[in-house]
Amino acid sequence: MSLLAIGINHQTAPVALRERVAFADNAMVAALASLRALPPVREVALLSTCNRTELYAVADDDGVALRHWLATHPTGDDAVASLHAYLYAHHEANAVRHLFRVATGLDSLVLGEPQILGQVKQAWSTARTAGTLGVRLDRLFQQAFVTAKRARTETRIGNSPVSMASMAVRLAQESFARPEDSTVLLVGAGETIELAARHLAQARVRQLMVANRTYPHARDLAARHGGVALPLEELDRHLALADIVLCATASQTPVIHRVQVERALLARRHRPMLLIDLAVPRDIAADVATLRDAYLYTVDDLERAVEDNRRGRREAADAAESIIELQVARYTESMVASSRQGPLKRLRVHGESVRDDVLARARAQLAAGQPPGAVLDFLAHTLTNRLLHAPTAALRDAAISGDTELLRAADRLLPAAADDAASASTLDDDAADPAP
Repeated sequence: MSLLAIGINHQTAPVALRERVAFADNAMVAALASLRALPPVREVALLSTCNRTELYAVADDDGVALRHWLATHPTGDDAVASLHAYLYAHHEANAVRHLFRVATGLDSLVLGEPQILGQVKQAWSTARTAGTLGVRLDRLFQQAFVTAKRARTETRIGNSPVSMASMAVRLAQESFARPEDSTVLLVGAGETIELAARHLAQARVRQLMVANRTYPHARDLAARHGGVALPLEELDRHLALADIVLCATASQTPVIHRVQVERALLARRHRPMLLIDLAVPRDIAADVATLRDAYLYTVDDLERAVEDNRRGRREAADAAESIIELQVARYTESMVASSRQGPLKRLRVHGESVRDDVLARARAQLAAGQPPGAVLDFLAHTLTNRLLHAPTAALRDAAISGDTELLRAADRLLPAAADDAASASTLDDDAADPAP
């Protein structure tokens, strides 16, 4: 059986494709049942966020069935050609490493983001409730949580934001226009605006508006974050409502001009407005900065702060990677050890079976009125003989046949204190044979 991680994320596919394999919360259980019904699949968990959809599984094949399932969901066979090229697959230790990096935030769009760990925990919990987890995946996710906690505790990977969007929201939080007291207008609907909307939602923004040239994109983004969508053509009608304007479009020319802001400020009775332009080329005309109550910040104003944070976080990320490598090695070793514990388990089962049988016979003797001392002698003698019979016979045969490997293994297993006692006995002692 193989341990697999198969998926699609922000590094391998655009949002238009990621959306095709995104799962709403109410669809997760049915999806897990469908995955578990695939003949090669023994265990499976599904992680679906705005930036990734990933399958973690234990399967009898190398993931062909799982890749086909993901590539054809939910739009049917026409998706195979377009989605297969964007899927990645990791096996065994690489799959372990990938999950640990995801849970720690090292594989995120925003390096070290804390939300992903909660999403990984939710994926584990959902799979557990759905009954699609087994011992191997359960241990894997548990170890991922331990790894992420260690990385965040022992490094600075979770400290301070490193994206332009998060820095823009921080700028607003430290300005006169705090998000919790403000109406914010987002112009655009790409990844930067998506991140800004997420950070604003976390900052408990009072009201959110989203304007975009493609209205359905604005509507979808606004719906995800509790905002109101509007077509870009209606920008002039709503600009005066905004205390904060954050722009990041792909336009080659400004979408907001000085005259528009001037009219908005007049309608606001010159209450100040914070404008943050994260686009290159710029979305907001440079001469807007000349208006008295307009406070304009561009990407150049934020880039240095972002780079300083990113550099500090990169050092923390390197330290987190070291922790992950250590945890990958430990998990892999534990799985190897677990796969080799068959003889130990059989030995314990044999010992417990002998104990139960001899104990039952001793109790029967006591119930029949046998003297307690005689019953104790029977119990000790019989239990010792039956437990030692098989290993004694094997060592006797090894001594005769010259199986030095088994004899050396026995030396490592036996306590040193047994050496003196061994001199008083031999391997072919009849006392080691089972009592009748």
